Amino acid sequence: MKQCMLMPSPLGDILLRAEDDALTGVFFAGQKYFPAADAARDALDAGGPSRVLQQAREELGEYFAGERRRFTVRLRMLGSAFQRDVWEQLEKIPYGETASYGGIAQRLGLPLSASRAVGAANGRNPISIIVPCHRVISSAGDLTGYAGGLHRKEALLTLERPQAKPPRQLDLLAVD
Repeated sequence: MKQCMLMPSPLGDILLRAEDDALTGVFFAGQKYFPAADAARDALDAGGPSRVLQQAREELGEYFAGERRRFTVRLRMLGSAFQRDVWEQLEKIPYGETASYGGIAQRLGLPLSASRAVGAANGRNPISIIVPCHRVISSAGDLTGYAGGLHRKEALLTLERPQAKPPRQLDLLAVD
């Protein structure tokens, strides 16, 4: 059975999506690739949220409170084999650290030129925050694309590294 629920967060509402006993989606409301049609179709039934949705909500709440660094909720990643390979690499990036798109390509045994393909797969990650696509930056240390918005990416990195200066946005995206 598919279910969805909205949860508030310090960065805006988050849609949680589950199927049977696994979490299949964590999306900021309005983000790129936001599954609005799915949310309406899979609204909660009268029985309330499933155990997996409740667990995801609790763990994300603890994450935003600075009390959780690792998630234990069961995940089901739906995507192509290449996308799943990239997402597996995302899960290996430690809390508070970052990796580059090119570095992920190289860890997958691909040439540096595959960094754009890695970026495209990263952008399609259906379980943001928990599968930490926000921890991927350019090889120059710049913040680059994030389906939930660069302001959220910066906020998530700052949450994980409060004493460190977050990576800088591309000059074209900087706000004066």
